[in-house]
Amino acid sequence: MFRGFNRLGLWTLYMKEVRRFFKVQTQTIWAPAVTTLLYLMIFTLALGGGASGSSRIVLGVNFASFVAPGLIAMAMINNAFANSSFSLLVGKIQGTIIDYLMPPISTGELMTALVGAAVTRAVLVGFAVAAAMALWPGVDLTVRHLWAVVWFGLMGSILLALIGVLASIWAEKFDHNAAITNFVITPLSMLSGTFYVIDNLAPAFQSVSRANPIFYVISGFRFGFLGKSDIGDTNLAVLHGAIGLGVLNLALAALLYITLRSGWKLKN
Repeated sequence: MFRGFNRLGLWTLYMKEVRRFFKVQTQTIWAPAVTTLLYLMIFTLALGGGASGSSRIVLGVNFASFVAPGLIAMAMINNAFANSSFSLLVGKIQGTIIDYLMPPISTGELMTALVGAAVTRAVLVGFAVAAAMALWPGVDLTVRHLWAVVWFGLMGSILLALIGVLASIWAEKFDHNAAITNFVITPLSMLSGTFYVIDNLAPAFQSVSRANPIFYVISGFRFGFLGKSDIGDTNLAVLHGAIGLGVLNLALAALLYITLRSGWKLKN
């Protein structure tokens, strides 16, 4: 009989999820680093005007240093979603969902293990991508605000991990999951200001960008490296973005908890 917090059950499920993606680490950790380095190379050459992006200055730094933190954050959140959107979905398809529902762990422990494993993968991908960025000439990844790097990196990873678990509950086949990735996550990531500052957009499109939560993840994470951001002219604006992401994650966590507890599309 387990009463209260089942520490062993939570740790066991968390390690199961971590070992699942770590068994294929070439695909889940190192491949995103290579892909992101290719993004850096292509966009630096195309938009930066040179191999090091030194001929174009954005937010007071060369283009390569501007775009690198955004690419790191984008790789982290995309892999957080990919990890968390897989577990329950493959369980439903293969008929092994009972392995998640029957163990003596609470709804909160189940949710924490799935999200925690996705965030772990995101952090590992972030370090791998940062290491790959160090190989590119002209990239400066000096951290100026450590709290912003940690907070926005974790909040962005948790945000997409929560959305991923919700997507895996809703989806009934891999096509459904792919549709969310292709038509929701990827557009939001690409239009989040990773490769540009939103001040260059028309006012209407700036408003649309500010309604995109991933914009705050990218810009806030970049602020941690550059000390500048297009969220606002002051550090207080960045702090407001950080608080907003925290509130959004709490709301999504509550929604996910209620959905898991109800057993919707899991127990029937």
